[in-house]
Amino acid sequence: MHISKRDSIRRSEAWGIRAIAIVLALIIDAFIIYAIVKINPISVYGSLASGALGTSKRVWFTVRDCMILTCIAIGLAPAFKMRFWNVGAEGQMLVGGIVTAFWMINFAGRLNTALLFVCMIASALIAGGIWGLIPGFFKARWNTNETLFTLMMNYIAIQLTSYAVSKWENPPGSNSVGTINAGGDVKNIGWIGNFFSSGYNKDYMWTVLIVLLLAALMYLYLRYTKHGYEIAVVGDSENTARYAGIRVPSIYARTMTLSGAVCGFAGFLAVSAVSHTISVTTAGGRGFTAIIVAWLAKMNPFVMILISALLTFLDKGAGQIATDFGLNEYVSQIISGVILFFILGSEFFINYKVKLGAKKK
Repeated sequence: MHISKRDSIRRSEAWGIRAIAIVLALIIDAFIIYAIVKINPISVYGSLASGALGTSKRVWFTVRDCMILTCIAIGLAPAFKMRFWNVGAEGQMLVGGIVTAFWMINFAGRLNTALLFVCMIASALIAGGIWGLIPGFFKARWNTNETLFTLMMNYIAIQLTSYAVSKWENPPGSNSVGTINAGGDVKNIGWIGNFFSSGYNKDYMWTVLIVLLLAALMYLYLRYTKHGYEIAVVGDSENTARYAGIRVPSIYARTMTLSGAVCGFAGFLAVSAVSHTISVTTAGGRGFTAIIVAWLAKMNPFVMILISALLTFLDKGAGQIATDFGLNEYVSQIISGVILFFILGSEFFINYKVKLGAKKK
């Protein structure tokens, strides 16, 4: 038996391998479920679907979280395509959320609604962009390790968020900001759905449309613009990029600013369109999950939507399994983990081929 790297693979074959991986994962999960808890796997899978899609409210919650996760993954795409391992999306999202909450708390009712949204969006983009630019600048100037640098920036952002929460506690001493602009003269001001339209789940609907537009713009940017070409060249080989006259340090700084800005925009969506509050759990681990999404999607924003939908479905459904059957939460996480393991493993067979028999000399 020998293993060799594939020169290429048809898209249909790649998705066929992924589909087989998911089917195998479900079969393995079924055996694990029965072996551990002696419960009919069909019933468990029914709860998995019910937890994510059982009611219209759950559907919208799943769609909401899917869109936020996709937005963060879109932000990571240009950095990852450049081989700049930005694991700081959590922090970039949090600082975007902090400045969004700042405008909502301090200027609702004092500024025109349209101007307020301009300030919120611009501030989130700038804050996230600066948070991304800092490690980009240090990488370009002193060749620092971007993985460690962006990771440490996450912890700084968490502390800044803790300070903001203590500053804006409502009511005082609650250690929580509470729902921002939930009533009174400023009711719903700064909530994105209230600005655009009225109706059921309006915040989530506009979140979907905005993220779909962002996915299309990022796809076009990476695939058809000069900047996208430069990012790809730097990602393939820095030496080749320098030989071609591309200023690599400038590409680092520019691309990380863009990456951070989009993740900061995800923070704006999380506060303005989803939770309507700010806390240290606003990011909720999505920044790290988005790393998996971006990598599995091969930096394709449209594929990111599908991967995000699958991971969100598993997350929501796993919680329902634990509730329905009175299981420890770790049992439900095993189900999600096995499926994710097989999906990740399928990427090996997409990139490499295994042949049985002795290798020909």
